[in-house]
Amino acid sequence: MSHTPSDDIKADESRVEKSDISEVEDKGAAVLGGDRIVVTEEDSKRICRKIDTRLLTLLSWVYFLQILDKVIIGYAAVFGLKTDTGLVGDQYSSVGAIGYWAQMGAQPIGAYVLVKFPVRVIMPVIVFFWGCALCGMAGSHNFTGLMISRFFLGWFEALCLPLFSLITSQWYRRVEQPMRVATWYGTNGVASMLGSLLAWALSFIVTDKMHNYQILFTLTGGVTCITGISLWFLLDNGPADARFLSPEDRLKAVERLRSNNTGLGGNTTFKWRQVFELFTEFKGLMWFGMTLLVNVGASTSTVFGPLILKGLLKFDARTTMLLNIPFGALQLAIIFFASWVAGRYKLRSAIFAAAMVPVVAGCAILFAVPRDLKYKGALLTGYYFLSFLYGANPLIVSWIISNTGGASKKAASMALYNFASSMAHVFSPYIFKAEDEPEYIPGLRIVMIIFCVLIGLVGLTAANLFWLNKQKEKQRVANGKPAKLKDLSMAHHFDNTDNVDDKKLGENAFLDMTDRENDEFIYVL
Repeated sequence: MSHTPSDDIKADESRVEKSDISEVEDKGAAVLGGDRIVVTEEDSKRICRKIDTRLLTLLSWVYFLQILDKVIIGYAAVFGLKTDTGLVGDQYSSVGAIGYWAQMGAQPIGAYVLVKFPVRVIMPVIVFFWGCALCGMAGSHNFTGLMISRFFLGWFEALCLPLFSLITSQWYRRVEQPMRVATWYGTNGVASMLGSLLAWALSFIVTDKMHNYQILFTLTGGVTCITGISLWFLLDNGPADARFLSPEDRLKAVERLRSNNTGLGGNTTFKWRQVFELFTEFKGLMWFGMTLLVNVGASTSTVFGPLILKGLLKFDARTTMLLNIPFGALQLAIIFFASWVAGRYKLRSAIFAAAMVPVVAGCAILFAVPRDLKYKGALLTGYYFLSFLYGANPLIVSWIISNTGGASKKAASMALYNFASSMAHVFSPYIFKAEDEPEYIPGLRIVMIIFCVLIGLVGLTAANLFWLNKQKEKQRVANGKPAKLKDLSMAHHFDNTDNVDDKKLGENAFLDMTDRENDEFIYVL
């Protein structure tokens, strides 16, 4: 018999308040107990809209600041940072890389922190302190000062993407996740556009007290600090205690995530066996490889994009800033389009591979076309083709969180993702060496090969997931369950009315089981 939330909502709230989440397997289990809640399509859409309005707005704003704080070092270089601070040789590359060394070092600690501490504590702390580090960049007058400030900026930013990915997996159904990841990750493009416009506008300020880039660092750092403080008052830990949802909708918000089979988190026990499982599976290694490869290309445009435009195409500093605006618009359009198609057709791998083809073409154009003013249009087109690579990261992120169960395994998976991303950013600046400026021919050759290999890894991963689904079917049959299950988490129309009476199916959803352990888990290709 189906459970009606309004009949005993007070009892449910009392149970949640008295439950020690650390003593149960998952927050979802503490909230629902053994009950099943009827959730209609209308309920699901209404709850999703409320979550979008509050949570997705916050995630998008904070991620925008994080990307802006990273990319403005490229704009600062165009406006004389290297000269004013006396950087020589590869020191600029070192300043760009030190933040990512910090992120790599922070990931093991970060994975542990993501399990042990609530979201409402983690996010305000890291945002406030990376804002402080950015203000420190404004006060840095030499190589040593820049290295110290950039290190702490990277250290506190280290948890941003893993945290946002886990939040997305704990609030949204799997079919909803690609577009939500695209929304907050898509601020990459917004940051490129507004950052370029902001840097261009600030270039007209003439003062003897501060350089233009120091004004840029101080302004963005101050806004970031204020945002960090505000998050404590605006953020909730999860759907089970969301203040902007009614008590009844909190229960429904949890129930609609049952079919994800990835849990809600809330278990503060860090399970090392789940981490061991991650490092012994093929798909985990493939995602590490794909992340490493795609971010070598991504860091090319982030750190060196403005320099390429200025050196390769001979534009002055202000024109270089303005020419990055259409590049940012392309990023935004591609991220949303790729993620929308992936969600609409429930297929991450094919869309991912297709998005990489223009990137290879762009590298080939920049590699082959002569550095002559009469080819300026072709060279600019090749550079803009690189924007397609920004469709890859949100697809990888949504692919990982959709295919990973277990709180500790998810935290470790996203920490491993960010480790690979940071590693790529550490080494890619050295691919584009100072002596190769402005053409960067050897670096372009390497990046072109990298993206060809990446397409191959996507195909191998899709084949592995297909095989794993076949193994799951055999596992379910052996456990007395149907081989084929309807995956409500990937259904565009959600209605669990027919499922609430079957207490056996869905029983593993909130037991903090990994995807390997849960026989009802269905992998998304």
